[in-house]
Amino acid sequence: MSESSRLSVLKTYKLYVGGKFPRSESGRVYEVQDHKGKWLANAPLSSRKDARDAVVAARKAFGGWSGATAYNRGQVLYRVAEMLEGRKSQFVHEVAHAEGLSKSRAAEVVEAAVDRWVWYAGWTDKIGQVVGGANPVAGPFLNLSTPEPTGVVAIVAPRESSFLGLVSVVAPVIATGNTAVVVASETAPLPALSLGEVLATSDLPGGVVNVLSGKAAEIAAPLAAHQDVNAIDLTGADASLARELEIAAADNLKRVLRPRGVDGEDFTADPGTHRLTAFLETKTVWHPTGSLGASGSSY
Repeated sequence: MSESSRLSVLKTYKLYVGGKFPRSESGRVYEVQDHKGKWLANAPLSSRKDARDAVVAARKAFGGWSGATAYNRGQVLYRVAEMLEGRKSQFVHEVAHAEGLSKSRAAEVVEAAVDRWVWYAGWTDKIGQVVGGANPVAGPFLNLSTPEPTGVVAIVAPRESSFLGLVSVVAPVIATGNTAVVVASETAPLPALSLGEVLATSDLPGGVVNVLSGKAAEIAAPLAAHQDVNAIDLTGADASLARELEIAAADNLKRVLRPRGVDGEDFTADPGTHRLTAFLETKTVWHPTGSLGASGSSY
């Protein structure tokens, strides 16, 4: 059989929810096109039910993931980076088509995304030392502040930066022990859906990250209003949608990370630690030390 007569095996992209790859419960798909309007693939068009299922999966995974040691989370995230490195050529192809980049420029973007993932992996067991600590108090007490994860975080991923931006918003959320429901870029969802395949073959427990594709307004609205979602990142929402989601999020006092500036965020810049601390709560513990006298401590 000659190669010219061979039929190509087209890839079927699916959602990533609870460590599995379901189709949208609605059965709907939509066409994904490249920057020139050429058809690339059909992606699942997620429904409100898919969003609710993803929250259930994220909540179920939260206890085990947040309870893991920070060092272990770092090991798991580094394993994800290893898997991304091994599938670099696939992501270069998808990013080039999604963002209209040359192959060489797309390779730079993918390498930056892998490096960004490694960078956040290194922070898992260090962020507590940066934002926590012992507080001075007047009295025979120790006052200790330690950071804890917020819970289930909904993320509206960047629309234009389909991979580097995606990694930059997802990695810090899970590095600090949260679980995530990600609404992928509506126009360029394929790198996000492929990231789900990488996560499934790494050591990341199912449900820690859940990836939905489709219309951002249709999926993000039920997530913003969901009573079991603790926080929402509005990075990929336009001004109108961001305002709508922020109002819905106020119903159960969700933490909200607003988009940064009218021109969006430069994901090639030094990320700093603001995304690591955006979805952390501070727990303060008081511990009596007994009387402290000239002869020394008494417990």
